[in-house]
Amino acid sequence: MRIYQLDAFTDRLFAGNPAAVMPLTEWLSDEQMLQIAAENNLAETAFYVKTDQPDTYHIRWFTPTVEVALCGHATLATGYVVFFLETDSMPESDQIFFESQSGQLKVCRSENGWLTLDFPADVVHKANLQPPALLASVTEKPVEVHKGKTDYLLVYETQAQIEALNPDFREMSTVPARGVIVTAPADADSDVDFVARFFGPQSGIDEDPVTGSAYTTLMPYWTEKLGKIELTARQLSKRGGYLRCKLNADENGPGRVDISGQVQLYMTGDINF
Repeated sequence: MRIYQLDAFTDRLFAGNPAAVMPLTEWLSDEQMLQIAAENNLAETAFYVKTDQPDTYHIRWFTPTVEVALCGHATLATGYVVFFLETDSMPESDQIFFESQSGQLKVCRSENGWLTLDFPADVVHKANLQPPALLASVTEKPVEVHKGKTDYLLVYETQAQIEALNPDFREMSTVPARGVIVTAPADADSDVDFVARFFGPQSGIDEDPVTGSAYTTLMPYWTEKLGKIELTARQLSKRGGYLRCKLNADENGPGRVDISGQVQLYMTGDINF
């Protein structure tokens, strides 16, 4: 079976967030997909199967330890595979759809090679009651604490504080959430609006290099804070990543978030088992 490894949310290799992508004609067992993801030892491995509908696919994501309900960078990487690499089944248009545990997701391609995820925006609220391990796990107290559907969001005053954070991952792993997002406004001389990092020891990844799904939580917060619906961001992991985002508001709900990035192909191979 064919497998690809790609770097997402970056314009160069060895940066961004690596993901493995496996096109399937039919689903493997959950155990087999988890074993493959563990063997890959990447933040996520995405598996997808074509549906009977035009340009529509089912997608699932696995970390080395668990299946997750949503993953941005691996979806971006899968979009790249569908649009540019699987030549025998390339889509007929510039947009494709993925059916997932988080509902229908859309990926669009533009002429300049960028891909855009269309994800549901998160509902973010202030977390007045916080698990003791949350603040005990970080080296500096945030100015605000919020909770989204799956993650806690810790807001700091400066980019330097985000860069300096050195969490206690053992302590953080006991926080009842998928992970913890930390964020702050970017430095005044920066080329982006805000910065972030993502920690997910609960999901088997201490620090994720670039976390596309986290921006469904970050964008509603920063859009309200900065008064703009189109924002740029850097994820300040060791590998780093760059994202362009847009919040599309909905009068009847939280709306959706466009999350745009680039993808670089690192490796194509075959799995034998």
